Amino acid sequence: MPDSIDRLFTAVCEASEADPASSRTAKLRQEGVPKMAKKVAEEAAEVAIEAVSGQREALIRESADLIYNLVVLWSAAGVTPQDVYDEMDRRERLYGIAQKLPKSELKVRAAAGAAGAPAAKVREDL
Repeated sequence: MPDSIDRLFTAVCEASEADPASSRTAKLRQEGVPKMAKKVAEEAAEVAIEAVSGQREALIRESADLIYNLVVLWSAAGVTPQDVYDEMDRRERLYGIAQKLPKSELKVRAAAGAAGAPAAKVREDL
């Protein structure tokens, strides 16, 4: 899967320079981050709907659409697939599985960001 996402990211970056009249990716990039974020939210909702309805093939198609739109958003926001892989690896080292961060970790990160301090220093202060 990472190879597929890496290839998709490369293709998205290349297509971003294309004519928006002939490239869906270039059109999305031209419309800006708010439009790209909206597309990610729409696709995520469609994934959820298909999962609840038990439509396996539709769930697969919508999941691919979600990944595409997420990668387009990453490319515009300066995030690479490797950045995400690194975060998943970090979580696996900390928690034994690449899971969602516990709420306490999110609070530490938010406090660190607001204070301009490393998360470890903020964690000591909490």
